[in-house]
Amino acid sequence: MKQRFMALDVMRGLTLLLMILVNTPGSWSYVYAPLLHADWHGATPTDYVFPFFLFMVGAAMVFSGRSLRDLTFTQQFSKIFRRSLLIFLIGLFLNAFPFSVALQELRIPGVLQRIALAYFFAIWIVLYLPLTGRLIAALVLLLGYWLILQLSADPYSLEHSVVRQIDLLLLGENHVWRGKGIAFDPEGILSTLPSIVQVLIGFEITRYLVAAENKNHAQKMLLVAGVAMVAIGLIWHPFFPINKYLWTSSFVLLTSGVAVIVLLALIRLENIAAFRGVLHALTLPGKNPLFIYALSILWAKTMYLIPVGGQSFYQWLFAQLSLVFSPLNASLCFALLNVALMWLVAWWLDRKKIIIAL
Repeated sequence: MKQRFMALDVMRGLTLLLMILVNTPGSWSYVYAPLLHADWHGATPTDYVFPFFLFMVGAAMVFSGRSLRDLTFTQQFSKIFRRSLLIFLIGLFLNAFPFSVALQELRIPGVLQRIALAYFFAIWIVLYLPLTGRLIAALVLLLGYWLILQLSADPYSLEHSVVRQIDLLLLGENHVWRGKGIAFDPEGILSTLPSIVQVLIGFEITRYLVAAENKNHAQKMLLVAGVAMVAIGLIWHPFFPINKYLWTSSFVLLTSGVAVIVLLALIRLENIAAFRGVLHALTLPGKNPLFIYALSILWAKTMYLIPVGGQSFYQWLFAQLSLVFSPLNASLCFALLNVALMWLVAWWLDRKKIIIAL
């Protein structure tokens, strides 16, 4: 049991640190290609970070869900709805901070909002459906999403996808992301459906690992499952392109398969003495993931508010690093400093035995 908890904490902490790394470059004009999202179809290493986080949400449900099973439906709903709502509202708060945007233009979707919704729906599937029912639900979501996208004449395009049209209809163009030059949100309403499967896969993989009596055999079987998911995702790609922005079903299978392989690798690495110190260090952010993630966003935005010599502290720090490093390396060093700072906060919280949970 200790090994599995360790591997899960390591993967959660590593994923969180990678999320901070890719979210806080010194300048978006100077970022190494692997630290950027794919332009549209395809996947870079950065595109795996958020799916891994959803996978870990499912993994955590194996343990948190136990306490829910003994409650009445009303009690379950109260706890699940409260937790989902709080995560969603924290996401809205992060979008709004530092409150310089009018409510009429506030982006509603986001990373935490997607986590909240995916968790809310996945936990009910886990609580009330048997394994066969859960597998059917996952298939219906993956294949159903594929079919829904075909309602558009250009189903996988930025401008004409059903994903975008539903967001514009239900949220309005003032409340979605514009990072691609037009109103389109990569964490939109419809594309949340396949992300539920990502959570379910994380749950099933972890549940199987925990319950298996023969751990070595279980790990071998899961390795086969992980490779199979990667293969299916790649085979599906020509027909249903791997796309993080649309969160396509092929993208779900590819990234989930890789997540399984990474988790198994971490379990193996824990048995090697030389890696134990590093692995333990990586567990620390994973003990307070929501707090560390929110703090990293608030800190990055706050750096833009602190004036230094006619510019923001964010710009000033990048300029100072650029005096020593090339622009690309200065931008990377800036991000690494933020990672180190957040790790230190996680270390302090662990030292004080502080766990911040909803």
